[in-house]
Parts: sequence; structure tokens; C-alpha cells
Amino acid sequence: MLIISSDKNLREVLKFCFEGWGYDVVLHPFVRDIAFVKRLAPDVIVIDVHAAKRTDLEICRLLKDDFLTAYIPVITLINKRQLRTQLLNIKQGVDDYLIKPPDPLDLRVRIEMALKRAQHSFYSTPLTGLPGGRLIEETLRERFNDGGPFSFGYLDIDNFKYFNDTYGYVKGDRVIMQSAYMLYTTISRYGNRDDFIGHIGGDDFAFITTPDKYEQICYNFITDFNRIMPFHYSAEDRARGYIVARDRTHKIKNIPLMSVSIAVVNRAGGLQFKNIIEINEKIAEVKRYLKGFEGSKFMADRRSGSHDDKQSPRLFKAESGYSCAYRPLGQILLAMDAISADRLDEALMVHWRRGVRLGDTLRDLGYAADKDINEALKKGQRPGGEVIKGKKTKAESAGCAD
Repeated sequence: MLIISSDKNLREVLKFCFEGWGYDVVLHPFVRDIAFVKRLAPDVIVIDVHAAKRTDLEICRLLKDDFLTAYIPVITLINKRQLRTQLLNIKQGVDDYLIKPPDPLDLRVRIEMALKRAQHSFYSTPLTGLPGGRLIEETLRERFNDGGPFSFGYLDIDNFKYFNDTYGYVKGDRVIMQSAYMLYTTISRYGNRDDFIGHIGGDDFAFITTPDKYEQICYNFITDFNRIMPFHYSAEDRARGYIVARDRTHKIKNIPLMSVSIAVVNRAGGLQFKNIIEINEKIAEVKRYLKGFEGSKFMADRRSGSHDDKQSPRLFKAESGYSCAYRPLGQILLAMDAISADRLDEALMVHWRRGVRLGDTLRDLGYAADKDINEALKKGQRPGGEVIKGKKTKAESAGCAD
């Protein structure tokens, strides 16, 4: 914790309190440039605006403009009489403020809240907003140390690289965002309230649930993935069931449409895993095994302490190259000329980020009329049911469930 203030009494009081709470406190009357801050690398900075010089206020903005220090929370202490005159000058360079003199306990609460926000922001994936590798590891370690049963799932999109190379990174980002949204909605529906979802990076995701939930999560996610993801391809590629691209040896190949592989490790209690490194090694083993099979699939390592058997991978493959009758709402509206492709793309971005139904999003944005949405929904209706407890309809067996 770096405290910048020319007020010696304030510095000493805050140092006494925060060192008592376990903080490593560095005091400084002023800071001339951010090189000092870079070397120090504090977790949080407190600047006394009332006693600060103008150069100290400029430091706030310089910190936020520099890539290496932008994530450090900056909290200012400001005199109430200065609030209106100074706040507008410093608001873009600070994360929070307190009226001076501050209650040390109030400042501690503000600091800890700012640190949590900064940690989530720094260790989350910008594209999806989901927790990244560091937070995934911390959560997995917490579940492991609790000693209770859990299932750790690793989700990988097959052939994503070829899609990204062929269609470009913008469309590739849309695939990642929709995958994150589908994983969130699937776990919200079929998992537990305290289940965890993370984005490792690129086309890799992770989730933590319980052994009694992972099968429904995997099955239903794969069902949704198989019926939705083909629509990210052109109609021609979708009809063929593959794209023409160069493989890693630069040979022209027919690359199947994207599928998904989900490797799961179950920890049912006991001492079958010594640490999370062993869990990750087992995940890698299951993942390598799955890569030998085409199509969407999942497999769990079934070690539970009493036996050590493996489950064969469950494959979910669409028939006839994804030529299913199902069409998503957006595709139906496009075919009706009720919405443009650009507006649909914008609405989908809002839909994935906010979790609001696409029809409601289109209405809110004013991009589609109620009558068109209702007509499209009627056209999209067909016989069939929702997947419940592992059961599936004939249409769902074809990989194109509603």
C-alpha cells in the first residue's frame, strides 16, 4: 500500500492502523513520476488530494495511462470544500475517494473492495468477462482444499483455429462469446447455484460443478453447440459440412465444422488426488484421448476412491451434415428481411453480454417489430422437447435440438 501525503500526522496514523491489519505500508510525501511506482508495484495507492501538489494529481492520470500501472486502484482523500472544484479534475484518474479526515476502517473497506474489483478485472478475460486462468486455479484450489466432491470440466472447441483463419478474428470472437453465453445458460439451468465458469483463453473454457450434475451440463451444452454453431458458417459451408483450408503442414484439406470436446475429472472425496496439479494432469490425459474422436463428445475420469474405471467418450454427431430444419430466431428474421445482418450482429452482442433474450433485445433496440418477432417464433416452433435427465428426442439425437 502506497500512501502519498505531505500531512505527516495523517501518514503516521494510517501507517499504524494498516500495518496492524497486516498491510505492508510505504509512505511518501510526494511522487514526481511513475517510474517510482513501477519499481514499487503497490497493490493500491492512496493520495491525499488536500495536501497534494498539482504534480501529485497529474500522477493519477499518468498511472491510468500506463499499461503497467493502469490496473492499480487509486483512492483519493479530499477535503469536502474541494469536492466540487477538484473531483472533476481527478475523476478519470481515480477509482474511489473519501472525505478527509478519513475513518481508517472506512478506508480499509474501500481499499479491499477496490482490490477485489481490480483482481477480477485484471485476471478476467476481456472478451467474455469470465474469470481467467489465475482465478480458475484459485477457485479449483479452494474446492480441493474443502475436501468435498466436485467435477472439474475442461471445454475445448475443435477446429476453431481453421474457422478463425478462414472467417477472420471478428467472427471468431463471436463464436467465443456465444460459447461463453451457452455455457453460462446451460450451467444456470442444469447446474448448482455456486457452480463456477471460467475462460482459460482462446477457445478453452473451464467449469466446476458436482458429480451429479456434470453429465446433464455436458450433454445439453453439446446439444446446443451442435445446433447453433453451424450458423456462424456460410450457407455453402454449412451445407457441405466442412470448409476448405490448409492444415499445419500447409496441405489443402476438408476441415469439418466446429465441434466441442469436454474432458471431466470427478473428485468424489477421499485422497485419490494429492493436489490440483494431479487434477490438471488427469484433465490433459482425458483431453488427449478425446482428440482421437471426431465430432462433439465428452468423457469423465471416473475415479472415486473405490474404483478406477474409465467411461467411453459419448459422441454427439449431427446427421446429413447439419442439414436440420431448425433455424435460430435471428436467421428466421434475416430470411424474412425483417432485420439486417449488421443489426442482428449488434443485437446478438448485447444478447450475449447481458443475458437478455434475443427477441426482447431486438425490441429494446428498436430493430424488429413485435409482429415480425412473433411470426418468426411461430415459424421456429416444431415438435420436440427439451432434454431432461439425459433423455432425448429423435430430433435431438440428430444433433439439432431446439
